[in-house]
Amino acid sequence: MMEFPQFLDIPVADWVDNLMDWILKYFGGVLDAIGDALLGVLVGLERFLLWIPWFIVIIVVGVVAWKSLRHWWAGLLMAGFLVLIGMFGYWDLAMMTLAIIFAAVIISLAIGIPTGILMARSDGFARVLRPLLDAMQTMPSFVYLIPALMFFGLGKVPAVFATIIYAVPPVIRLTNVGIRGVPQSVVEAAQAFGATSRQILIEVQLPLAFPSIMVGVNQTTMMALAMVVIASMIGARGLGMEVLLAINRIEVGRGFEAGLSIVLLAIMIDRITHALASRQEYKTRS
Repeated sequence: MMEFPQFLDIPVADWVDNLMDWILKYFGGVLDAIGDALLGVLVGLERFLLWIPWFIVIIVVGVVAWKSLRHWWAGLLMAGFLVLIGMFGYWDLAMMTLAIIFAAVIISLAIGIPTGILMARSDGFARVLRPLLDAMQTMPSFVYLIPALMFFGLGKVPAVFATIIYAVPPVIRLTNVGIRGVPQSVVEAAQAFGATSRQILIEVQLPLAFPSIMVGVNQTTMMALAMVVIASMIGARGLGMEVLLAINRIEVGRGFEAGLSIVLLAIMIDRITHALASRQEYKTRS
């Protein structure tokens, strides 16, 4: 049996370990500060969602769904999804899950939208970033747990960090596509009226690109929700943890209820954000 020659081995694992040791040695304090700040935001958001009475949350979601989907029965249906989750006994876990999703999505948007703007305004930056985004979107989601664990250990913070890495590419891509899709004639007309580059971006390109950006928000939110179960493997409490425990204990009914709760949350978030994006696109075209 012919073995692969050992002198051709590349010690990538050793290089990565050395790099991680160097980062933790010189930037450990910075990572701890980032982790503490993120944990504070996450805990505050979680406590706020748990503090709001359940019926208030259901009413607000129902009204938002009614106004965005433009059907009263849609509002009742979305509110019914939340009622069903509560009837399963997963209300608190659902709020914990939403806290992780909201935190990850907000940070992803804060990173992704400016990055997408830079990508749209610089072809060179776009050429450099596009392969990285391709790798981020094709890499198995479990791989994102590795840097999260190395930098922040176990708990909610690495779960949010891994979710951000997984969820941020869509909003970057769609912000870039939306801005590049603005007709050049519109930009030239704004320039003819003496608008500065900043004014063109804020008052022309971003409003016209907003439907595309909202689709990116929708996709980022759904990808963040898709990481719920995987993030539970590194200590994120919520519905994902319930699914993981059900799998470990082979409790099919418990896993079905928790999994169905995640599906109901996904449908609710997807329909509302998609409707908001569609309404904005209609306003832009008209």
